[in-house]
Amino acid sequence: MSTVPQKRALRNYRRRLKERGMARFEILGLQSDRELLRSLARRLSEEDRDAKRFRGTLKRFVADAHPTGGILAALRRSPLVGTELDLRRSVTHGRAVDL
Repeated sequence: MSTVPQKRALRNYRRRLKERGMARFEILGLQSDRELLRSLARRLSEEDRDAKRFRGTLKRFVADAHPTGGILAALRRSPLVGTELDLRRSVTHGRAVDL
């Protein structure tokens, strides 16, 4: 259990982080990537030119990995594009059931 001074110090620390625009969050990842993700977070928390360049590179990489309109693009690549398929169904009114 934390003491009152420890709680106050933690509250003040988190308030200062918030004033700097920092946010705390939790992510899930592989145990082997722990140090990589921590160093990545450390680099992204800086506001220098290298961090901005690094952030831009990561955004482009992630955007390329999950493009929007993926289903539409897949349908347009389909080998059936351009074929004149008749996809209409015949209308049936069901069958008579004697209850």
